Amino acid sequence: MSETEHHDAAAEQAAPRELVNTAPAAEEKTMEAALRPKALEDFVGQSTVRGQLSLVLQSSAMRGAAADHVLLSGPPGLGKTTLAMIIAAEMGAALRITSGPAIQHAGDLAAILSSLTDGEVLFIDEIHRMSRPAEEMLYMAMEDFRVDIIVGKGAGATSIPLELPSFTLVGATTRAGLLPGPLRDRFGFTAHLEFYSVDELHQVLRRSASMLNISVTEDGFAEIASRSRGTPRISNRLLRRVRDWALVHGIDQVDQQAASEALNTYEVDSLGLDRLDRAVLDALCTKFRGGPVGLSTLAILVGEETETVESVAEPFLVREGLLARTPRGRIATDAAWEHLGLEAPKPTTTDEGPAAPKLWDE
Repeated sequence: MSETEHHDAAAEQAAPRELVNTAPAAEEKTMEAALRPKALEDFVGQSTVRGQLSLVLQSSAMRGAAADHVLLSGPPGLGKTTLAMIIAAEMGAALRITSGPAIQHAGDLAAILSSLTDGEVLFIDEIHRMSRPAEEMLYMAMEDFRVDIIVGKGAGATSIPLELPSFTLVGATTRAGLLPGPLRDRFGFTAHLEFYSVDELHQVLRRSASMLNISVTEDGFAEIASRSRGTPRISNRLLRRVRDWALVHGIDQVDQQAASEALNTYEVDSLGLDRLDRAVLDALCTKFRGGPVGLSTLAILVGEETETVESVAEPFLVREGLLARTPRGRIATDAAWEHLGLEAPKPTTTDEGPAAPKLWDE
């Protein structure tokens, strides 16, 4: 087989895997965009943030000036991008969207800033992942609405000041602690988004169901909300999967039993744990008697990268009190044993008293 034929065959073998990659399908993106609220009064939850943000926007409208720069922080899926879109809509301004990883050079940021129009809203998602030179350029742009463009190199380099139109920067981050202090201090309004309660998710689902033309009972909404991990994005995704299940099974109205059966089909249990979450807990409890276990050992056992276990599974398990992180490793709590329906092992004792737990290190 020639090199070209070998390359084509490899491409054909790889093609089916592209169908199941983690990037959302076009239909999913369109549906998610349609479910986003367009006005601040339609935004469910985050009552404190909504009240504060409403004052900022009303004040800017009364002053006839662009609103102060806004920093939104919090876990993924809580509405940071939606709030950025609402800010632009409430201001009646255009919205420019980019992300921190896309701005790796100061020149990239200068090109974006120089093309802004007066009053425009610039949204930078994952702003903590910008390069350091771009961050330093952003300091002056946010404060003085100007940037200095360096032309040439060495002794012949000159600085050309570029005046910028008045704009509002909205930054979103899932890791506010990684933002340098000088950048964080230049935001006039900062807000941290909290996880949603079941009642708030109930309201989100009710609104989404009306837009998707799905008939769901109150206990059906409650069942989906209780498995949504306090995150509107997840609740909307689960609602669409329940819709698919009900459509295939010919069910006109989704009640608690139908919602439960549908979500069980997608391996989302009563607490919202998915396959990876349960695999981590099961490995801790059945293979290592509840731990302590090193992270890399745990990741190998569940067949995932350490970063995946640490950033995807652990935060929710810790928040639900099912897993604890200790200096010696990860341990399963009593709630984890109870959720899995297993009996926790009794601590071993010696003549000198209780024995220290065995450390399952990497």
